[in-house]
Amino acid sequence: MNLKDRLLAQAQAEGFAAMGICRPDAVPQAAARLAEYVARGHHGQMGWMAERMQWRGDPVALWAEAKSVIMLAEPYQPATDPLAILKEPALGAVAAYAQGKDYHDLVKRRLKRLGRWLLEQAGGEIKVFVDTAPVMEKPLAEAAGLGWQGKHTNLLSRDLGNWFFLGAIFTTLELEPDAPQLPHCGSCTACLDACPTRAFPAPFQLDARRCVSYLTIEHRGPVDEALRGLLGNRIYGCDDCLAVCPWNKFAVAAREIGYAHRVGAPRLEELVVLDDAGFRAMFSGSPIKRIGRDRMVRNVLYAIGNSGLARLRPLAAALVEDADPAVADAARWAVARLVAAGEQPVAQGGDGVAQI
Repeated sequence: MNLKDRLLAQAQAEGFAAMGICRPDAVPQAAARLAEYVARGHHGQMGWMAERMQWRGDPVALWAEAKSVIMLAEPYQPATDPLAILKEPALGAVAAYAQGKDYHDLVKRRLKRLGRWLLEQAGGEIKVFVDTAPVMEKPLAEAAGLGWQGKHTNLLSRDLGNWFFLGAIFTTLELEPDAPQLPHCGSCTACLDACPTRAFPAPFQLDARRCVSYLTIEHRGPVDEALRGLLGNRIYGCDDCLAVCPWNKFAVAAREIGYAHRVGAPRLEELVVLDDAGFRAMFSGSPIKRIGRDRMVRNVLYAIGNSGLARLRPLAAALVEDADPAVADAARWAVARLVAAGEQPVAQGGDGVAQI
Protein backbone atom coordinates (compact mmCIF):
# COMPACT_ATOMS: atom_id res chain seq x y z
CA MET A 1 0.00 0.00 0.00
CA ASN A 2 1.06 3.58 -0.58
CA LEU A 3 1.51 6.01 2.32
CA LYS A 4 -2.04 7.37 2.14
CA ASP A 5 -3.59 3.90 2.21
CA ARG A 6 -1.40 2.89 5.13
CA LEU A 7 -2.32 6.11 6.92
CA LEU A 8 -6.02 5.33 6.50
CA ALA A 9 -5.51 1.81 7.83
CA GLN A 10 -3.62 3.17 10.83
CA ALA A 11 -6.32 5.80 11.46
CA GLN A 12 -8.97 3.10 11.49
CA ALA A 13 -6.85 1.00 13.83
CA GLU A 14 -6.70 3.99 16.19
CA GLY A 15 -10.49 4.16 16.26
CA PHE A 16 -11.28 6.84 13.67
CA ALA A 17 -14.23 6.00 11.43
CA ALA A 18 -13.21 8.07 8.41
CA MET A 19 -10.32 10.09 7.02
CA GLY A 20 -10.01 12.67 4.27
CA ILE A 21 -7.27 14.97 3.03
CA CYS A 22 -7.34 18.47 1.59
CA ARG A 23 -4.93 21.32 0.91
CA PRO A 24 -4.71 24.15 3.46
CA ASP A 25 -5.98 26.53 0.77
CA ALA A 26 -9.00 24.36 -0.08
CA VAL A 27 -11.54 26.62 1.70
CA PRO A 28 -11.04 30.08 0.10
CA GLN A 29 -14.66 31.02 0.83
CA ALA A 30 -14.29 30.46 4.59
CA ALA A 31 -12.77 33.84 5.45
CA ALA A 32 -15.53 35.85 3.77
CA ARG A 33 -18.27 33.71 5.31
CA LEU A 34 -16.76 34.07 8.76
CA ALA A 35 -16.44 37.84 8.35
CA GLU A 36 -20.09 38.09 7.31
CA TYR A 37 -21.16 35.92 10.25
CA VAL A 38 -19.31 38.12 12.72
CA ALA A 39 -20.52 41.32 11.05
CA ARG A 40 -24.12 40.18 11.62
CA GLY A 41 -23.35 39.63 15.29
CA HIS A 42 -24.45 36.00 15.06
CA HIS A 43 -21.42 34.92 17.11
CA GLY A 44 -22.84 36.59 20.22
CA GLN A 45 -20.33 36.74 23.07
CA MET A 46 -17.83 34.45 21.34
CA GLY A 47 -15.32 37.24 20.87
CA TRP A 48 -12.55 34.79 20.05
CA MET A 49 -14.17 34.31 16.64
CA ALA A 50 -13.53 37.94 15.75
CA GLU A 51 -10.20 38.25 17.56
CA ARG A 52 -8.58 35.35 15.70
CA MET A 53 -10.46 35.71 12.43
CA GLN A 54 -7.32 35.91 10.26
CA TRP A 55 -6.10 32.49 11.36
CA ARG A 56 -9.53 30.91 11.55
CA GLY A 57 -10.51 32.01 8.07
CA ASP A 58 -7.25 31.00 6.40
CA PRO A 59 -5.43 27.78 7.41
CA VAL A 60 -2.42 28.94 5.42
CA ALA A 61 -2.06 31.92 7.76
CA LEU A 62 -2.23 29.56 10.76
CA TRP A 63 0.78 27.55 9.54
CA ALA A 64 2.30 28.58 6.24
CA GLU A 65 4.57 25.52 6.01
CA ALA A 66 1.67 23.05 5.99
CA LYS A 67 1.05 21.31 2.68
CA SER A 68 -1.77 18.94 3.64
CA VAL A 69 -4.60 18.78 6.17
CA ILE A 70 -5.69 15.34 7.35
CA MET A 71 -9.25 15.43 8.69
CA LEU A 72 -10.52 12.59 10.83
CA ALA A 73 -13.94 11.64 12.18
CA GLU A 74 -14.53 9.85 15.47
CA PRO A 75 -18.11 8.67 16.18
CA TYR A 76 -19.94 9.20 19.46
CA GLN A 77 -23.45 8.00 18.56
CA PRO A 78 -25.67 8.03 21.68
CA ALA A 79 -26.95 4.65 22.81
CA THR A 80 -30.45 5.98 23.51
CA ASP A 81 -32.78 8.57 22.01
CA PRO A 82 -31.41 11.93 23.21
CA LEU A 83 -34.84 13.53 22.84
CA ALA A 84 -36.60 11.18 25.29
CA ILE A 85 -35.29 13.05 28.35
CA LEU A 86 -37.05 16.23 27.23
CA LYS A 87 -40.25 14.62 28.57
CA GLU A 88 -38.72 14.23 32.07
CA PRO A 89 -39.05 17.66 33.75
CA ALA A 90 -37.27 16.57 36.94
CA LEU A 91 -34.11 15.65 35.02
CA GLY A 92 -31.51 17.77 33.28
CA ALA A 93 -30.90 17.14 29.57
CA VAL A 94 -27.19 17.06 28.67
CA ALA A 95 -26.00 16.94 25.06
CA ALA A 96 -24.81 13.50 23.98
CA TYR A 97 -21.28 14.65 23.23
CA ALA A 98 -20.84 15.75 26.85
CA GLN A 99 -22.16 12.60 28.48
CA GLY A 100 -18.78 10.90 28.81
CA LYS A 101 -15.17 11.95 29.18
CA ASP A 102 -13.92 15.14 27.56
CA TYR A 103 -13.61 14.46 23.84
CA HIS A 104 -10.83 17.03 23.51
CA ASP A 105 -8.53 14.77 25.51
CA LEU A 106 -9.60 11.51 23.89
CA VAL A 107 -9.46 12.69 20.29
CA LYS A 108 -6.19 14.58 20.73
CA ARG A 109 -4.55 11.51 22.27
CA ARG A 110 -5.54 9.49 19.22
CA LEU A 111 -4.41 12.24 16.84
CA LYS A 112 -1.00 12.42 18.49
CA ARG A 113 -0.50 8.67 18.19
CA LEU A 114 -1.47 8.77 14.52
CA GLY A 115 0.75 11.80 13.97
CA ARG A 116 3.74 10.06 15.55
CA TRP A 117 3.16 7.08 13.28
CA LEU A 118 3.16 9.38 10.25
CA LEU A 119 6.41 11.03 11.35
CA GLU A 120 8.05 7.64 11.80
CA GLN A 121 6.89 6.50 8.36
CA ALA A 122 7.50 9.61 6.27
CA GLY A 123 9.12 12.36 8.33
CA GLY A 124 8.05 15.97 7.96
CA GLU A 125 6.37 18.04 10.67
CA ILE A 126 2.86 17.97 12.11
CA LYS A 127 0.46 19.97 14.28
CA VAL A 128 -2.73 18.46 15.71
CA PHE A 129 -5.95 20.32 16.50
CA VAL A 130 -9.19 19.37 18.28
CA ASP A 131 -11.60 22.27 18.55
CA THR A 132 -9.25 24.35 20.70
CA ALA A 133 -7.41 26.39 18.04
CA PRO A 134 -8.56 28.79 15.28
CA VAL A 135 -9.27 26.01 12.80
CA MET A 136 -12.52 25.78 10.83
CA GLU A 137 -12.88 22.02 11.08
CA LYS A 138 -16.21 21.70 9.29
CA PRO A 139 -15.26 23.50 6.04
CA LEU A 140 -11.94 21.63 5.97
CA ALA A 141 -13.67 18.29 6.56
CA GLU A 142 -16.12 19.09 3.77
CA ALA A 143 -13.23 19.93 1.43
CA ALA A 144 -11.53 16.67 2.46
CA GLY A 145 -14.58 14.63 1.44
CA LEU A 146 -15.75 13.57 4.90
CA GLY A 147 -19.23 14.99 4.33
CA TRP A 148 -21.08 18.24 3.82
CA GLN A 149 -22.38 20.99 6.10
CA GLY A 150 -26.09 20.40 6.47
CA LYS A 151 -28.84 22.96 6.86
CA HIS A 152 -28.15 22.90 10.62
CA THR A 153 -24.51 23.88 9.79
CA ASN A 154 -23.15 20.66 11.30
CA LEU A 155 -21.23 18.18 9.19
CA LEU A 156 -23.22 15.31 7.71
CA SER A 157 -21.95 12.08 6.20
CA ARG A 158 -23.68 9.48 4.08
CA ASP A 159 -21.73 6.86 6.01
CA LEU A 160 -21.74 8.30 9.54
CA GLY A 161 -24.81 10.51 9.97
CA ASN A 162 -23.87 13.50 12.13
CA TRP A 163 -22.80 11.95 15.45
CA PHE A 164 -19.03 12.37 15.18
CA PHE A 165 -16.19 14.58 16.37
CA LEU A 166 -13.60 16.10 14.04
CA GLY A 167 -9.86 16.23 14.49
CA ALA A 168 -7.17 17.69 12.24
CA ILE A 169 -3.53 16.92 11.55
CA PHE A 170 -1.67 19.61 9.63
CA THR A 171 1.50 18.30 7.99
CA THR A 172 4.32 19.54 5.81
CA LEU A 173 4.02 16.35 3.74
CA GLU A 174 2.42 16.44 0.31
CA LEU A 175 -0.48 13.97 0.41
CA GLU A 176 -3.02 13.33 -2.34
CA PRO A 177 -6.21 15.28 -1.57
CA ASP A 178 -9.67 13.73 -1.68
CA ALA A 179 -12.63 15.05 -3.65
CA PRO A 180 -15.21 17.05 -1.66
CA GLN A 181 -18.71 15.62 -1.21
CA LEU A 182 -21.79 17.22 -2.67
CA PRO A 183 -24.67 18.20 -0.35
CA HIS A 184 -27.40 15.61 0.08
CA CYS A 185 -29.97 17.41 2.24
CA GLY A 186 -32.45 17.85 -0.62
CA SER A 187 -35.73 19.43 0.46
CA CYS A 188 -35.54 18.08 4.03
CA THR A 189 -35.96 20.69 6.79
CA ALA A 190 -36.24 18.35 9.78
CA CYS A 191 -33.33 19.96 11.61
CA LEU A 192 -34.63 23.49 11.09
CA ASP A 193 -38.14 22.55 12.20
CA ALA A 194 -36.85 20.83 15.35
CA CYS A 195 -35.01 23.84 16.77
CA PRO A 196 -36.87 24.92 19.93
CA THR A 197 -35.67 28.53 19.73
CA ARG A 198 -35.76 29.05 15.95
CA ALA A 199 -32.02 29.70 15.81
CA PHE A 200 -31.78 29.20 12.03
CA PRO A 201 -32.71 32.41 10.17
CA ALA A 202 -32.29 30.45 6.93
CA PRO A 203 -31.01 27.04 5.85
CA PHE A 204 -27.24 26.71 6.39
CA GLN A 205 -27.25 29.75 8.72
CA LEU A 206 -27.13 29.73 12.52
CA ASP A 207 -27.70 32.69 14.82
CA ALA A 208 -25.81 31.52 17.89
CA ARG A 209 -27.58 34.11 20.04
CA ARG A 210 -30.73 31.97 19.86
CA CYS A 211 -29.05 28.54 19.90
CA VAL A 212 -29.62 26.49 23.06
CA SER A 213 -26.08 25.12 22.93
CA TYR A 214 -24.67 28.63 22.86
CA LEU A 215 -27.05 29.94 25.51
CA THR A 216 -26.31 27.15 27.99
CA ILE A 217 -22.55 26.89 27.37
CA GLU A 218 -21.05 30.07 25.91
CA HIS A 219 -23.41 32.83 26.99
CA ARG A 220 -22.46 34.65 30.19
CA GLY A 221 -24.99 36.41 32.37
CA PRO A 222 -28.80 36.19 32.23
CA VAL A 223 -30.45 34.65 29.18
CA ASP A 224 -33.08 36.72 27.40
CA GLU A 225 -36.40 36.14 29.18
CA ALA A 226 -38.11 35.51 25.85
CA LEU A 227 -35.90 32.43 25.38
CA ARG A 228 -35.83 30.95 28.88
CA GLY A 229 -39.14 29.17 28.58
CA LEU A 230 -37.98 27.53 25.36
CA LEU A 231 -34.95 25.93 26.98
CA GLY A 232 -37.14 23.31 28.63
CA ASN A 233 -34.93 21.09 30.78
CA ARG A 234 -31.85 21.45 28.55
CA ILE A 235 -29.06 22.38 30.96
CA TYR A 236 -25.99 21.78 28.78
CA GLY A 237 -26.17 21.86 25.02
CA CYS A 238 -28.91 20.63 22.72
CA ASP A 239 -29.23 17.63 20.39
CA ASP A 240 -32.56 18.40 18.74
CA CYS A 241 -31.33 19.32 15.26
CA LEU A 242 -28.82 16.47 15.25
CA ALA A 243 -31.20 13.82 16.55
CA VAL A 244 -33.88 14.28 13.89
CA CYS A 245 -31.56 14.08 10.86
CA PRO A 246 -32.58 11.16 8.59
CA TRP A 247 -28.94 10.46 7.71
CA ASN A 248 -28.44 9.12 11.23
CA LYS A 249 -29.76 5.77 10.03
CA PHE A 250 -26.17 5.30 8.84
CA ALA A 251 -24.59 6.44 12.12
CA VAL A 252 -21.69 4.32 13.36
CA ALA A 253 -21.53 3.14 16.96
CA ALA A 254 -18.84 4.73 19.11
CA ARG A 255 -15.82 2.51 19.76
CA GLU A 256 -14.38 4.67 22.54
CA ILE A 257 -15.73 3.48 25.89
CA GLY A 258 -14.98 6.91 27.32
CA TYR A 259 -18.03 8.24 25.49
CA ALA A 260 -20.36 5.84 27.31
CA HIS A 261 -22.87 7.53 29.59
CA ARG A 262 -21.25 8.86 32.72
CA VAL A 263 -23.17 12.04 33.45
CA GLY A 264 -26.45 10.47 32.37
CA ALA A 265 -29.60 12.38 33.28
CA PRO A 266 -28.88 14.20 36.56
CA ARG A 267 -31.74 15.27 38.79
CA LEU A 268 -32.34 19.01 38.97
CA GLU A 269 -32.67 18.94 42.76
CA GLU A 270 -29.15 17.49 43.05
CA LEU A 271 -27.61 20.01 40.66
CA VAL A 272 -29.19 23.20 41.97
CA VAL A 273 -27.54 22.83 45.39
CA LEU A 274 -24.00 22.44 44.04
CA ASP A 275 -21.27 24.75 45.26
CA ASP A 276 -17.98 25.21 43.40
CA ALA A 277 -16.31 22.21 45.01
CA GLY A 278 -19.31 19.96 44.43
CA PHE A 279 -19.55 21.05 40.80
CA ARG A 280 -15.87 20.33 40.14
CA ALA A 281 -16.12 16.94 41.80
CA MET A 282 -19.24 15.91 39.87
CA PHE A 283 -17.93 16.98 36.46
CA SER A 284 -14.24 16.22 36.78
CA GLY A 285 -12.95 14.93 33.41
CA SER A 286 -16.11 16.10 31.64
CA PRO A 287 -16.38 18.89 29.04
CA ILE A 288 -19.13 20.30 31.27
CA LYS A 289 -16.53 21.51 33.76
CA ARG A 290 -15.60 24.44 31.50
CA ILE A 291 -18.80 26.39 32.22
CA GLY A 292 -18.32 26.44 35.99
CA ARG A 293 -20.81 26.18 38.84
CA ASP A 294 -22.54 29.52 38.33
CA ARG A 295 -23.49 28.98 34.71
CA MET A 296 -24.61 25.41 35.37
CA VAL A 297 -26.82 26.40 38.32
CA ARG A 298 -28.25 29.27 36.25
CA ASN A 299 -29.23 26.73 33.57
CA VAL A 300 -30.67 24.36 36.16
CA LEU A 301 -32.82 27.15 37.60
CA TYR A 302 -34.26 27.85 34.15
CA ALA A 303 -35.09 24.13 33.90
CA ILE A 304 -36.70 24.26 37.35
CA GLY A 305 -38.80 27.24 36.26
CA ASN A 306 -39.98 25.20 33.29
CA SER A 307 -40.61 22.03 35.29
CA GLY A 308 -43.87 22.85 37.08
CA LEU A 309 -42.62 20.84 40.08
CA ALA A 310 -43.76 22.39 43.36
CA ARG A 311 -41.14 20.55 45.42
CA LEU A 312 -38.36 22.38 43.57
CA ARG A 313 -39.61 25.88 44.40
CA PRO A 314 -37.91 26.06 47.83
CA LEU A 315 -34.60 25.09 46.23
CA ALA A 316 -34.94 27.92 43.73
CA ALA A 317 -36.07 30.35 46.44
CA ALA A 318 -32.93 29.58 48.44
CA LEU A 319 -30.82 31.10 45.65
CA VAL A 320 -32.61 34.41 45.06
CA GLU A 321 -29.77 36.17 46.92
CA ASP A 322 -26.95 34.12 45.38
CA ALA A 323 -23.59 35.87 45.05
CA ASP A 324 -23.70 35.43 41.27
CA PRO A 325 -26.16 37.95 39.76
CA ALA A 326 -27.19 35.63 36.91
CA VAL A 327 -27.95 32.81 39.35
CA ALA A 328 -29.96 35.10 41.62
CA ASP A 329 -31.89 36.43 38.64
CA ALA A 330 -32.59 32.90 37.38
CA ALA A 331 -33.76 31.86 40.84
CA ARG A 332 -36.25 34.73 41.05
CA TRP A 333 -37.48 33.91 37.54
CA ALA A 334 -37.90 30.24 38.40
CA VAL A 335 -39.94 30.99 41.52
CA ALA A 336 -42.18 33.43 39.66
CA ARG A 337 -42.54 31.01 36.76
CA LEU A 338 -43.70 28.18 39.01
CA VAL A 339 -46.20 30.43 40.75
CA ALA A 340 -47.54 31.80 37.46
CA ALA A 341 -47.89 28.30 36.04
CA GLY A 342 -49.87 27.18 39.06
CA GLU A 343 -47.05 24.69 39.59
CA GLN A 344 -48.25 22.58 36.70
CA PRO A 345 -45.79 21.10 34.18
CA VAL A 346 -44.92 23.58 31.47
CA ALA A 347 -45.05 21.79 28.09
CA GLN A 348 -43.29 22.96 24.98
CA GLY A 349 -45.55 23.13 21.96
CA GLY A 350 -44.66 21.69 18.59
CA ASP A 351 -44.13 25.19 17.25
CA GLY A 352 -41.37 25.78 19.79
CA VAL A 353 -43.50 28.14 21.91
CA ALA A 354 -43.82 27.42 25.61
CA GLN A 355 -47.42 26.62 26.54
CA ILE A 356 -49.12 26.31 29.91
